[in-house]
Amino acid sequence: MSDVDVVFEETSATGRTAEVPLSHLSVELGHLYLDDLADEAMDLAAYFRRIAAWTGPEQLAALAGVPGERLRASTCVLVDDYEVASLGPRAVVPRLVAAAASAGLRVDYVARESGCAAPLAALATAGVPVSLADLVEGMLVADPPAGANGSRPAAHENGWLCNGVRSPAAGPVQAMRTPLPWQPPVENRAYRHSIFLDVEIWRDLGTGRRWSCPFLAAVWQLLRLGQLRVHGEPAVVATDIDPENLPATWEEFPVIGRLPGRAAPFAAYRTLSVFDSRLLPVEHAVRMILGQIAVDPAVAEQVRNRSAREKITLPAELPDRACHVLLGG
Repeated sequence: MSDVDVVFEETSATGRTAEVPLSHLSVELGHLYLDDLADEAMDLAAYFRRIAAWTGPEQLAALAGVPGERLRASTCVLVDDYEVASLGPRAVVPRLVAAAASAGLRVDYVARESGCAAPLAALATAGVPVSLADLVEGMLVADPPAGANGSRPAAHENGWLCNGVRSPAAGPVQAMRTPLPWQPPVENRAYRHSIFLDVEIWRDLGTGRRWSCPFLAAVWQLLRLGQLRVHGEPAVVATDIDPENLPATWEEFPVIGRLPGRAAPFAAYRTLSVFDSRLLPVEHAVRMILGQIAVDPAVAEQVRNRSAREKITLPAELPDRACHVLLGG
């Protein structure tokens, strides 16, 4: 790790793996940046009206694969306070809730992205607090291409994760030898043509790591899919919040805050995220990262067994459980 060596045991080794309540669908109504929210010209009500057009009850039930009367769906909003925190929860949360309500939408949960990166005492190992991002980095299993020789450093060493073979770097050529010709990058298991992706998951700033937006968004997806455990217990549990008594800073706000009302469970079998198309590159990277996550076998089996009991057909691969609607300008 960057500052301390942290060892994460498989939860199956603890002898007990707690289940988490699951909705059929977790619906993300927005991944919102605080600098956007600080822009008084941003029409949040119009933004949520566009989202409402894609999140009607019939649409959600069809996506979840269950009859409408059986549908358990919860809604959430992720506030990106990681890079900048110009506005606190007191200013942001009531505005989000009111704007969504004006479009006929209810917000069940509000989460802060910094909660995926900040050390959490509940995740302490040997008395050292670690973050959800640290936890997920320990679950990465690189997807090595055919013929890999180990010359490329692992993601936990250099902070980069890819889905194939990058172009060989040009270097000094020995005397009397012909320079190697350029070679294109190659995607693992490409379909006809390669779509190669090389994603920065963290950057070492000297004083610690700065986690990338795609990696924190992947952590967020894993939370929504109910996949994260620490010593057999849920990594994060939603905390009730009082809209009339919100903290001044995001550091004081829960990682996942539950608003009053009869909300369905936060985690779900599948996720649906509806947001601006400018986030398409980020979500492409998120899907690639999710495809290289080694989920704890005990957790994976729990979800498979529960979906079978509910007669829900669930994709085997995590990326295929995450759906997106990208709204154009």
